[in-house]
Amino acid sequence: MNWLTNFVRPKIKSLVGAREVPENLWVQCPACEQMIFNKELEKNLQVCPSCQHHMRLSVKRRLEMLFDEGDYKRIELPKVAEDPLKFRDLKTYAARIKESRAKTSETDGLVVASGTIGGINAVIAAFNFEFMGGSMGMAVGEGLVAAAELAVLQHAPLIVIPASGGARMQEGILSLMQMARTTVAVDRVKERGLPYIVLMTDPTTGGVTASFAMIGDIHIAEPGAVIGFAGARVIEATIREKLPEGFQRAEYLRDHGMVDMVVSRHDLKKRLAGLLDLLCRRGPVGQVVALRSSTALAEAEERSRRPARTAPPPALKAVEAGMIEG
Repeated sequence: MNWLTNFVRPKIKSLVGAREVPENLWVQCPACEQMIFNKELEKNLQVCPSCQHHMRLSVKRRLEMLFDEGDYKRIELPKVAEDPLKFRDLKTYAARIKESRAKTSETDGLVVASGTIGGINAVIAAFNFEFMGGSMGMAVGEGLVAAAELAVLQHAPLIVIPASGGARMQEGILSLMQMARTTVAVDRVKERGLPYIVLMTDPTTGGVTASFAMIGDIHIAEPGAVIGFAGARVIEATIREKLPEGFQRAEYLRDHGMVDMVVSRHDLKKRLAGLLDLLCRRGPVGQVVALRSSTALAEAEERSRRPARTAPPPALKAVEAGMIEG
């Protein structure tokens, strides 16, 4: 038996050879733990086919999904100081930015693009969670201001898609100042009568939630998205109470009036196109009835003023008919 185990089996394995299977061929759903074929998951827009759990979607794939024919034009965002505070923790802030740029091939955590959705021009500012957790620093603030200016210039609605852990701590007060700047930029869009829609994805937290993400004309959220300011554990430790089931989830916020609608990723484009058509093409929603001419209206008014003729008594009718003499 030892001869078979120690000599024959290794010899056969060496002749046949084991086929290497790529590690990223399958993905395990974090909700139901179902193993999903990677290509099937990508085709399904990163939504689990078993439990419909919405996993995080790359910013590039999201823009392709929302714009007509996946066609859009990106704009170059303004340059900002990269490390104004010379911040350092386990690594320098400059090193972290360099690593994130190499990983994502993006300059920072926001992408601004314009195109059409349902045939209507629109500007989208989408966060890239892969870039330092989509945290908001000066570059993201400048990007949102540029997106608002582009929407005003093109007279197009502005759609913001946050996926962020909040303000970027490495920029300190400079990142917190972006809360006010982005709010003012959004107000300029609203002053022009242009729709401002926020599509909240997982996660939408911190200073992002406390600023532009919660002042939309319409708030849409993906199923199961975490939306809030402070984390659930921090809140529980502060108030010393157990939070309700599903607290800070999209469905809970919809039921309590913070979110207007929760829409599946597969229906997002159709729903956005319908909203933009309703908000931007402000034509009549019903059948147009042609008004009568002024002459016809005058004649109808004159007829309404004439005294109504009363029916003659039966005897008079008979006399007129020659049925009664005298």
